Amino acid sequence: MKAPRIAIPEPHAKDSEYSARSWAQYADAIRYAGGEPVMVPLSQSPMRVAQLAASCEGVLLPGSPADINPQKYGEEAIADCNPADHAREAVDELLLQDASNLGKPLLGICYGFQSLNVWRGGTLLQHLATAVNHAAGRTIAEAHAVEVDAKSRLRRILGLSSRTTLAVNSSHHQAVAILGDGLIRVAWSEDGVVEAAEGHGDHFLVGVQWHPERIFQQNRSAQGLFQAFVDAAQVWEPRMIRESVAD
Repeated sequence: MKAPRIAIPEPHAKDSEYSARSWAQYADAIRYAGGEPVMVPLSQSPMRVAQLAASCEGVLLPGSPADINPQKYGEEAIADCNPADHAREAVDELLLQDASNLGKPLLGICYGFQSLNVWRGGTLLQHLATAVNHAAGRTIAEAHAVEVDAKSRLRRILGLSSRTTLAVNSSHHQAVAILGDGLIRVAWSEDGVVEAAEGHGDHFLVGVQWHPERIFQQNRSAQGLFQAFVDAAQVWEPRMIRESVAD
């Protein structure tokens, strides 16, 4: 059986060192789960991005050191807000539109989760200042615990069994404030920060605030997340787009 192709945009338009290092981690996790990662360069034209998206069965939106332009959710940037990456935002929006139109499996990680949320009309907290160590960084494997909804699809995917808590790594200073249309909060930290959301029904639509790609080789929950995503892409079939034309 042919491996499903997963579109993954370059994480950042200007930080090439970060992009190369981090993109490789996402790609390795997808290969481990049986998928074929497909890089979507941020320098490509919208037409070329659309062509790449059309050739893929799933979309993974990765993390980034950038922050989403807060004007997209009706706010002005505060001093703690990092510069926006307009090229990344443009590519994300094209991939999100493609996945939404055709019902493709979509996984958003950290910035990618925030990008999904804003695209669906949600808002973000521009800077977190709580007792939880959200900005621990990539060298800390277990920064804090999250509570996972016992009735959620994500809990089953992560293989938590009778447990509902999960220790996660963490590298972010922003987070989801108001959830976007069709997203359900399914994990949170003790300070109330939204740590994961999923969509309704059987369509694979998941966003997580932590970084499973950094720990998938030794972490069963991270492996389960990527495996469920790639498995969904493997069986994906295009959803019919119906148009109504008035007489």
